[in-house]
Amino acid sequence: MWLTKLKIALVEKDTEKLSELIQNIPKLESVDEMQEAFFLTKEAQELVSTLQSKTATSMKQIKQNLNFLESTQEPKQSKLDIKS
Repeated sequence: MWLTKLKIALVEKDTEKLSELIQNIPKLESVDEMQEAFFLTKEAQELVSTLQSKTATSMKQIKQNLNFLESTQEPKQSKLDIKS
């Protein structure tokens, strides 16, 4: 049952569910279950790493876009500018 839930969380890329399942690994009965759990947790680790990398890239791009937009705007006049 736990392995099935882990597989579903991997397919759905549900990081919250993956985290919850990995924190609550049940006692596995057979060597096959243990091996499958090992490979699935390794796959979950790769998925999270990939998602983190994509998020970092997206954040960098957003920051570059914001900097570009700010550089194309006219300088703002201060409301307390007494010289105007």
